Amino acid sequence: MKVKVDGDTGGSPALATANITVAVAVKSDEGRGSQRAVKWAVEKLLPKANRFVFIHVMPIITTIPTPSGEYIPVDGLEANVVKLYTGDKRAKCEEIFIPFKILCKRKNVETLVLEGNNPATVLLKYVNDSGIKCLVLGSFSPGYFARKLMGSSVPSIILKHAPDCCDVYVVSSNKLMTNSLNPLLAAEGGLCTINKQQSSASSASAESIFDNRSSSVAANHLNSLEFVHGNSSSYVSPQHRTNRNLEDVTTGLEAVKGCHSSTYSEQLDIQDEVERLRLELQDTLAMYNQACEDLTHARNKVQLFSSQYLEESEKVNFAKKREENLRKIAAEEKEKHIEAEKEVEMARKLLSKEVYERQIAELKALQQSLEKKKIVDALLSSDGRYRRFTRGEIEVATDYFSESKMIGEGASGKVYKGELDHTPVAIKVLHSNASAKKEEFLKEVEVLSQLHHPHIVLLLGACPENGCLVYEYMENGNLEDYILEWNSKPLSWFSRIRILFEVACALAFLHNSKPEPIVHRDLKPGNILLDKNFVSKIGDVGLAKIISDVVPENVTEYRNSVLAGTLGYMDPEYQRTGTLRPKSDLYAFGIIILQLLSARRPNGLIMKFENAVNSNSLVDILDKSVPDWPLIEAEELARMALKCCKLRCRERPDLETEVLPLLKRLSEYADMHTNVEKNLIQAPIPYLCPILQEVMEDPQIAADGFTYEHRAIKLWLDRYSVSPVTKHRLQHKLVTPNRTLRLAIQEWRSTFSIVQIKKN
Repeated sequence: MKVKVDGDTGGSPALATANITVAVAVKSDEGRGSQRAVKWAVEKLLPKANRFVFIHVMPIITTIPTPSGEYIPVDGLEANVVKLYTGDKRAKCEEIFIPFKILCKRKNVETLVLEGNNPATVLLKYVNDSGIKCLVLGSFSPGYFARKLMGSSVPSIILKHAPDCCDVYVVSSNKLMTNSLNPLLAAEGGLCTINKQQSSASSASAESIFDNRSSSVAANHLNSLEFVHGNSSSYVSPQHRTNRNLEDVTTGLEAVKGCHSSTYSEQLDIQDEVERLRLELQDTLAMYNQACEDLTHARNKVQLFSSQYLEESEKVNFAKKREENLRKIAAEEKEKHIEAEKEVEMARKLLSKEVYERQIAELKALQQSLEKKKIVDALLSSDGRYRRFTRGEIEVATDYFSESKMIGEGASGKVYKGELDHTPVAIKVLHSNASAKKEEFLKEVEVLSQLHHPHIVLLLGACPENGCLVYEYMENGNLEDYILEWNSKPLSWFSRIRILFEVACALAFLHNSKPEPIVHRDLKPGNILLDKNFVSKIGDVGLAKIISDVVPENVTEYRNSVLAGTLGYMDPEYQRTGTLRPKSDLYAFGIIILQLLSARRPNGLIMKFENAVNSNSLVDILDKSVPDWPLIEAEELARMALKCCKLRCRERPDLETEVLPLLKRLSEYADMHTNVEKNLIQAPIPYLCPILQEVMEDPQIAADGFTYEHRAIKLWLDRYSVSPVTKHRLQHKLVTPNRTLRLAIQEWRSTFSIVQIKKN
C-alpha cells in the first residue's frame, strides 16, 4: 500500500465511468472532520459516482442503563426490551446523516449504520464485503497525522490495511492523505501539498532558505515530485534536468513562502486542538471522579449486602434451630398421638360394650314402656302427648268458673284454681278469639306439652273445646307481687339472685330447643311463678305465639299488628321491625333484673340505673327493704342488666357465654351466704360485719365508728366515699384494727365450738 500527500489544489477525481460506489465514514454531525470530508466528497466524487453511501459505526450494545444510573447487561433482559433500546439507538444514529444529506442536494444518497466496537475493523470488513471503490474519512486538525499516523487511529489503520481495489482518502483542514496511485486528487483553497516537516524554521526568511539550502530544497522537492508522480525510475537528460531543477527550485521557494505564510493559521489550529484536548481531559477527570463515587457507592452497597447476608445467615441459623426444636416437639406429639390412639381404641371397645349393654337395657325398657303405655293410653287422649280434659271436668274443677276460684287475669285470659284427680291445678281459660283457632291451638299445645324443665311451669293437659290450659299449681304466686311490695315479707337479696339464675337457665333451655328456638315473647315478673319453696318457674310459654294474630279488644298491651308482648318489657327492635329473635327475651330479662334490684316499675328504669352507675350512687336506687345488699355484686348485676337492655340485638350479651356464668357465680355466692347465715344465726350482732353479715375475722374500725371485716371495708372504700351503714360521707378512708373485738370473737368461736362438740 502506498501513502502520499496530494498537493494539487485544482484537480478532480480520476474515476472511471464504470459502476463506482463511494462511501463516506462520518462520526458526528457536529464534528468538523466529518463535515470537511463530506464537503470534499460531494464536490470531488459525487458527480461521477453512481452510488453514494454515508456510513456511521455504532458501538455494540452490551448494557442498558436504568433510571437509577446503573447498567444492566442485555443477557439479563428480555429480547423485546433489548430490541426496543437498540432501535432507539439506531434511530438517533440516523439523525446524524440529516445535515450531510442537505449538503448532497440529491435524493439518492444512501445511509448505513454498522455495529462494532472497533470502527476501523468494521469499515474494512464492509469495504471488502461490499466492493467499495472509494472510502472517504475526515480528520479534525492539521496536526492529526503528525501525531497519529504511525499509531493505532482509525484513519491510519484503514490506510495501512485497505485493499488495493479501494481508494482511501483522509481529509484534514489543509491536507489530503490517500493510498491511491492517482495524483489528481488534492485539497482546495489553503491545502498545502508539501509536508510540514520540510518547512520547519518559521523564524527564517524566504531569502535565507533560498541562499543556504536552495539546493537541498530543490532536491527534496524534485524527489517529492518524483515520488508523487511515480516517475522515480524514469531517465532524464542532464540538460533537461538542469532546466527543470531551476524551475522546480523557483516553484519550491514559492511553496516554502506559502507555507511560512500559513504558519500562523496552523498555530491557531494547534491551539484549538490543545483546547479541545484540555476539555477532553476535564471530561475525563470528571468521569474519573464519577467513577470513584460509583466505586464508593458500590463498596457501601457491598458492605450493606454483607451485613444483610450476616443477618440472613443468623435468621437461617435461628430457623434451623427452631426447625430442630419443632421436630423434637413433633416427635413428642407423635408419641402422644400414638398413645392417644391406643386409648381411643380402648375407649371404642368399652363403648361398644356399653352400647351393647345399653341396647339390651333399652329393649327391656321398651318392653316395660309398652306395657305401661297400655295403661297410660286409657287415661290420656288418643293424641298421647298430653292429657285432654273434657269441658265438664274443667267446669267441675273451677266450680263453673266461679269468681271465688279466680286467682288472676292476664292479657291472654283468666286463671282459676281447681282440683283434678285430687291434685291442685291452675286452669287458664283463654279468650274466645284465641281459642277459636283450634288447629293452631292444638299444634302449639303439642309442642308445649313436650317441654320439661325444672324452671318451666309444667303443662298437665288442655281442653281444646273451650280453650283451656291446665298447669301445675304454684303456691306463692308470681314475682310481681314481691317486687312491688304487695307481699308483707320481701325477698332477700340472695333469693332474688337465685331466682334470676333459675329464670336464665329456663330461657337458655327454650332458646336451644330443636328444630327451632322457642321465644317467650312476653317475659315479665307476672309470668314468673314461685312454688311453696320459692323455686321460680316461667309460665305462659308459647301463649304469645298462639294469640299473636288475635288482638282482643279489651287488652291494651297489644298493638294493632302481629306484635305480641307487654309494653315496658317488649324489645324496641322487635317493635320497630317486627323481627323476633331469642335476644328479644334478653331485653325483658334485663328489665326484670333492674326491677329486682330497685323494686320499681319498669318505666324509666334504664336511664335511672345508667346515671346511678356512672355517678357511683347505686346504693341510693337499690331496694331499701333489703338492708344488707352486697354492693359489688349488685353493681355487677346492674351493669349486666344494662347490657341486656341495649336497643340493638347485636349489642346485647350472649345468654350462655356471658349472662349465665355471671349469674351462676353470684348464685353460688348467695348460697354460701345463706349457709353461713344458717350456721351463725346464734352469733352476737356486734360480731357480724355490717356489709357481709358474717362473723368477722379481722375487724377494722372505719371513720364512721362502725367495725367491718377488713377485706369488705377495703373493697367498699375503693368504690365509695360514704358509710355503708349511715350513708353519710366519710371524713377519711383510714381504718384502725379493733383488737378488743377480735379477742372477743376468738373467745366466742372457741366456746361455740365446744358447745357444738358436746351437742354432737
